[in-house]
Amino acid sequence: MKYFKHCLIAAGLFVSCSLFAQQRNTFKPQKALLDTIDNNIKLSVSQYKYMAAQLPQGQFPKTFYPATNKAETSNSGWWCSGFYPGTLLELYEQTHDVALKTEADRILKLLEKEQYNTHTHDLGFMMYCSFGNANRLSPNSQYKQILLNSAKSLSTRFNPAVGCIKSWDSKPSDFLVIIDNMMNLELLFWATRETGDSSFYKIAVTHANTTMKNHYRPDYSSYHVINYDAQTGAVKEKKTAQGFANESAWARGQAWGLYGFTVMYRETKDKKYLDEANRIAGFILNNPNLPADKIPYWDFNATNIPNALRDASAGAIMASALLELARYTDKQDGRKYFNAAEIVLKSLSSPQYKAKPGTNGGFILQHSVGHFPAGTEVDVPLTYADYYFLEAMERYKAFAAR
Repeated sequence: MKYFKHCLIAAGLFVSCSLFAQQRNTFKPQKALLDTIDNNIKLSVSQYKYMAAQLPQGQFPKTFYPATNKAETSNSGWWCSGFYPGTLLELYEQTHDVALKTEADRILKLLEKEQYNTHTHDLGFMMYCSFGNANRLSPNSQYKQILLNSAKSLSTRFNPAVGCIKSWDSKPSDFLVIIDNMMNLELLFWATRETGDSSFYKIAVTHANTTMKNHYRPDYSSYHVINYDAQTGAVKEKKTAQGFANESAWARGQAWGLYGFTVMYRETKDKKYLDEANRIAGFILNNPNLPADKIPYWDFNATNIPNALRDASAGAIMASALLELARYTDKQDGRKYFNAAEIVLKSLSSPQYKAKPGTNGGFILQHSVGHFPAGTEVDVPLTYADYYFLEAMERYKAFAAR
């Protein structure tokens, strides 16, 4: 408690832990869906062993193009490099299959060097989804040092004048921040818990507060990119690079924000973050363009709805976030979030989205959208879709254990 109070004071927060204690709502999972999840995990193990066997030496899986039957891979510097080892470790946790741990250990060795990468804001994705899971399952000093170095590298991108961590490098006068960056703050909270150094905590809280102020519209949809003046912190532009238009609601961006502010509440117990997460959830779940199966179109404002492509990755991230948020909010909203996540999990478990064994390049889910305007990774499997699908299934199973 002494440590927790220290962090709150250091961040300038004056929050009563007793008043805003996390709620622990519990809801009863459906046995049929739990059985489906068990089958999904068996399929996932088979798929990822197949993927591992096809993976070129020194490479990380990126996507697969069914039309040409060709896989695309990346080096360790790609922002998604942490999801493959993270997924292997999630599966190992569920099955205790040693072959999965062996492959995770192999690929983690290739990823280690990214702990010193100061040219990306994605070290949370890259290092916390990988080494964070490894350390959670088998704590050791080497994993902890890698994670701490990663947090230090991420912190170098923080600009106090702007109050944010820079996302994309650009010309010196620009300071580009994307909503995805909310997902990288969890690494910084871990670093403060591990070391007692509140500077990481302060950066995370300041970044979140600035994002709340500038990324969100009155309806609690989010822009994708804010361009700040690097010297003064003034907002220069508000854009949506990977969405349909600047004023549209890019689906995965909405899911990143929902997840990120749920984590902010978990880590700080500050009710303003719970309120923000609830409002974002309200925008998503009450949106007239959210389909009945709860798998979003790639952009909520795409002009060709209902014929627009769906984004399974946005659905998976959303489901995982809602299952955590359901525990913290009031029972009525919690039930709504839990039920919505159930629908997403059922949908993603259907043949429409779940791959058949031995297909899809070893990926679990089909039909995600990476960057539609650029024409890259469109209607294909993606590593982060699989990662958050498995996380969502694990979180759903956890309700049965309570």
